Amino acid sequence: MSFNHSIAKSTAIACAIGGSLLLSGCGSSDHESSARTYEISVSNRTANQPLSPIAVVLHQTGYAAWTDGEAASTPLEVLAEGGDNASLLSTASASEFYLASDSGSGPIGPGNYDSVQLEIDTADTINVSVVSMLVNTNDAYTGVNAASIAALATGKSMRFSTPVWDAGTEDDSEAAGTIPGPADGGEGYNAARSDTNNRVRFHSGVISNQDGLSNSILNGSHRFDNPAATITVTRIN
Repeated sequence: MSFNHSIAKSTAIACAIGGSLLLSGCGSSDHESSARTYEISVSNRTANQPLSPIAVVLHQTGYAAWTDGEAASTPLEVLAEGGDNASLLSTASASEFYLASDSGSGPIGPGNYDSVQLEIDTADTINVSVVSMLVNTNDAYTGVNAASIAALATGKSMRFSTPVWDAGTEDDSEAAGTIPGPADGGEGYNAARSDTNNRVRFHSGVISNQDGLSNSILNGSHRFDNPAATITVTRIN
């Protein structure tokens, strides 16, 4: 074999290997460029209403955690009455519009916060839903529902000041034995719906035993104003 022929053969092999590595590298770069990471943080703005572990869902348009004026789903009822987010997260993950989800690490005390990070591939629509119970209530919750974050640029944030919703599944009696939070330690989820309205709506607020509801287990510190929470969504990459 001549020296020139050997050089040509070696060059061809090197080019083939280099081309293979280049193609492999391009594939990785394409994945990295399409991936998005979001941090979702929830801050508790109430005086004495711990928030249950947050349920966070990224999804496309077509999924919603609740609909104003309509009956709550059973997963929302379970969360709003007892603070258990497992059923809501499981149902969301089965949706055709699902992208990613996670649970917070634990309850969020007044003045504190919790956050999760979720990574997804880019999609035509990217929405966020977050739900958390005010645990010193019968069935109140706060959160954001199917808010679009698709236009959020890397390094930028969106903030949502969230009101308190009434799941409409349990009468707001405030009675002893009916509230799962530390103010009572009573019952959480009950499959029987005792609220005659049976529809999601804005919460009218806690009355308490200091403001005219003598059988209430709650005191004035458990009352709340809107917003109950601040939800911050930051695009990491």
